[in-house]
Amino acid sequence: MSASAVFILDVKGKPLISRNYKGDVPMSEIEHFMSLLMQREEEGALAPLMSHGRVHFLWIKYSNLYLVATTLKNANASLVYSFLYKTVEVFSEYFKELEEESIRDNFVIVYELLDELMDFGFPQTTDSKILQEYITQQGNKLETGKSRVPPTVTNAVSWRSEGIKYKKNEVFIDVIESVNLLVNANGSVLLSEIVGTIKLKVFLSGMPELRLGLNDRVLFELTGRSKNKSVELEDVKFHQCVRLSRFDNDRTISFIPPDGDFELMSYRLSTQVKPLIWIESVIEKFSHSRVEIMVKAKGQFKKQSVANSVEISVPVPSDADSPRFKTSVGSAKYMPEKNVVIWSIKSFPGGKEYLMRAHFGLPSVEKEEVEGRPPIGVKFEIPYFTVSGIQVRYMKIIEKSGYQALPWVRYITQSGDYQLRTS
Repeated sequence: MSASAVFILDVKGKPLISRNYKGDVPMSEIEHFMSLLMQREEEGALAPLMSHGRVHFLWIKYSNLYLVATTLKNANASLVYSFLYKTVEVFSEYFKELEEESIRDNFVIVYELLDELMDFGFPQTTDSKILQEYITQQGNKLETGKSRVPPTVTNAVSWRSEGIKYKKNEVFIDVIESVNLLVNANGSVLLSEIVGTIKLKVFLSGMPELRLGLNDRVLFELTGRSKNKSVELEDVKFHQCVRLSRFDNDRTISFIPPDGDFELMSYRLSTQVKPLIWIESVIEKFSHSRVEIMVKAKGQFKKQSVANSVEISVPVPSDADSPRFKTSVGSAKYMPEKNVVIWSIKSFPGGKEYLMRAHFGLPSVEKEEVEGRPPIGVKFEIPYFTVSGIQVRYMKIIEKSGYQALPWVRYITQSGDYQLRTS
C-alpha cells in the first residue's frame, strides 16, 4: 500500500489528527489539499483522488470529517480506500459516533489506534475486537504491566483469542436477502437483483473449525447432484477467516470463526425476481380543486409467509393539502415535508390484496404535470423465507475437546432499493 501519512480534518479543513508514518509529507501539503478540494468543488469536478506535485491525496468524507491518506508512490488505490473505511469502522466501534467531538475527546486513543492500524505505511491489525483487547477506552492510563500485546496479534488466527469458554456452545446463522427492484409504468421489470449476506453470532469454546454447506449450484455440479434446488451465487465475498484455497478446490466453506457477531459472506444474484409486493396506482383529478389517489397492494409470495412492517411510500403533488384517507388495512399518514403518503401495514400475508384511498385538496393541478411523478417505494421484511431459495444444508462444528454445539438458522427477505413507477 505504502501510504506515507493519514490525516483527519474537520469540515473547515483544520487538521485534528496527523500521523506521518514516513515523515516525507509536510503539513503544508494539507493546506494545498484543502485549497484544491475547494477549487474542485466550485468547478463541480470533485474527484476521490487528487494530486499536488508529487503528493497524491486519497480522501473520504464521513459525517463532519475528512479522512485523507497521502502517498508519493503509485499505490494500490482500492487498498488505501479499504483502509480508510476500515479506520472509520474501528473508530465507530470505539466511540459509537465518529465525529469531530469524539476525535477531540479521544485523541490519545486515536493516535494509539493509528499506530496499530498501520506501520510504516502498511496496514497491520485492523480487527476492532482484537484491538479492544489491549487498547482500552482508558488508553491514556495504560500501566506498563498491562501493555503486553495479546498473542492474537502474532497468531495465524489473528481474529480469535485463545482460551474462550462458554457453558452453552451455540451458533446463530442469519441468512438475509435484500431485493433490489425497479418496475416501469408499463409493469415491466427494468432492474432485478438479490443481495445476500450470511451473518453469524458465535458462542463457542476453544478454537473450533466450522464447515458450512449451502445448496451451491457449482458444488452440486461437482458432486453430480441434481441442480433443481440449487442456487448460482455471484460476486461472493468472504470474511478473512474463510480458507479461500479450500473453497476454490471443492467449494467447502471452512473457517475458524471470530468470537461474537460477524459477517461470514455476501453474495449477489442477477436474476428475474417476481415483485413480492405488487403495487397499482390510479390518480383521478376533479376539476382544479382536488385529486384522489387509489393504491392497490398485492402480496405475490407464498400464502404461508407473512410480510412484516410494510411501508408503502406514495408520492403526492407538493401543493396538496387537506388530506383524507381510507384504508382496508393498516394506517396512512401524510408527510408534507417529503411530499408522500406513508401507508403502514403491520402484517401482510401472501396472496392478499389491500386498498388505500387518499383525497387531497389541490390549488393547481397543472403544476403536478411539470413536477413529474416519483416512483412508489416499498419497505418490508419477510421472515422464514428467501427469495433465491438458498438453504443452509449443514453446519459442522469440530473442536478437539469434542463438545456438542447447536446451530440455529434464520432466513429473512427484506426490501432493498424497491421502486415501482406509475403512469
